Amino acid sequence: MFPIQTLPPDFLTRMESMLGSAYPDFIASFDKPRRNGLRVNSLKITPERFRHLCPFPLKPIPWTENGFFYEPDVRPAASPLYRLGLYYLQEPSAMAPASLLPVEPSDKVLDLCAAPGGKSTELGARLKGQGLLVSNDLSGPRCKALLRNLEQFGVSNGFVVNESPQRLAPQFPEFFDKILVDAPCSGEGMFRKEPAAIKTWSLEKSLSCAKLQREILTCAIQMLAPGGLLMYSTCTFAAEENEGAISYILENHPEMDLAPLSQAPNVTPDFSPGNPLCGNGDPRLERCLRLWPHRCPGEGHFLALLRKDGCRLSGEKKKRRQKKAEKISRSQRLLLEEFLQPLLEVLPEGFSWDRVEIRADSAYLLPAGLPPVKGLRFLRNGLFLGQLKKNRFEPSQPLALALTGAPSARLDIPSADPRIQCYLQGESIPTAPGESTVASGWAVLCADGFPLGWGKLVNGTFKNKYPGGWR
Repeated sequence: MFPIQTLPPDFLTRMESMLGSAYPDFIASFDKPRRNGLRVNSLKITPERFRHLCPFPLKPIPWTENGFFYEPDVRPAASPLYRLGLYYLQEPSAMAPASLLPVEPSDKVLDLCAAPGGKSTELGARLKGQGLLVSNDLSGPRCKALLRNLEQFGVSNGFVVNESPQRLAPQFPEFFDKILVDAPCSGEGMFRKEPAAIKTWSLEKSLSCAKLQREILTCAIQMLAPGGLLMYSTCTFAAEENEGAISYILENHPEMDLAPLSQAPNVTPDFSPGNPLCGNGDPRLERCLRLWPHRCPGEGHFLALLRKDGCRLSGEKKKRRQKKAEKISRSQRLLLEEFLQPLLEVLPEGFSWDRVEIRADSAYLLPAGLPPVKGLRFLRNGLFLGQLKKNRFEPSQPLALALTGAPSARLDIPSADPRIQCYLQGESIPTAPGESTVASGWAVLCADGFPLGWGKLVNGTFKNKYPGGWR
């Protein structure tokens, strides 16, 4: 039973006023079991095939094609399928914003408040290795978690930035086709999931968050291309942070309008429209969506999809010079070619030598379409391929996870084989005849056909090259 008495009185008073006759159902929802969810990585596997491979029962989440509920006694993070990057653990209602933002593979996409990566990983998967994904977060430690999650998902076309929206905006004027702002908020929708958030809640915090959200949205609008779409979301119920924030945008940015989310695919009758009375009374606020825990099998969420006036320019679009990769020496090129040539068929979408850059003996595949940027703190620009050392190239773990299929030099083992767990713990593993396609040298360990990591075959033993930081 959830300790209702721990909820702040001011919060309860406000919610009773907001919900009226639905208030008792809202309070009763706190005593219902929480629902757990995972989202399948469509960059690597279809939901249908994943359900066939998954060793535990799943039930579809209605508002996203690749989301599933799992039972509370399951520990999905312990499965090798998780380490293969086949799914991300995410609260079910939190899947809605990225799911309902209509991303196309050629888009330039910004996730402005991205850490720890739940929404960025979905946006990256839907880009299918094409276009550009810029994932930003102000927190340095959280940015590291964001990068790790994107690497585990196999996202190869990303730029991971650690900046404030105010410093980011001048670098990307009217640049992005799609922007997601999952704004920092008072977190009321997560009280049941994270009771610690109750202790830091106050009415003043909501007002402070509302001010910050307006500043973030203003920066996001500056970076949105004409005709582009901006998804705004929070995990709070507070009117000033939801309809109030959108009211501010509609009043101060006449170039912005609300798209009717209720017409989007996967929107269910359990979703509620926005309430104009929670904002400035503008009837357009009904185009927003609220996910209430007493109506949906998940926690609380708010969504609004904004469109910027104007048409996207194609051939006439302002040309931006993409940063050219630094020149690669002949010896570096030969080492890279020797290693990467057999992998060409399974390298990320659109691999090109023109986009390979060497920095401090580390090789990267730069994302296409990123303009020159100066003075920004970033953790990763593109895909880390590996390191050039004395007369050899050592591939990276992100490269293994970004491969689009099983390479020609590989060791094939079922994911349920105990040797997989031994490998993940850093141990070298024995091989049986017929399991490896090469007798010696570098190879990728594949579990159920999906690349997991690197090793070297030596006399029937797969010498472990799984990085210590990933174990």
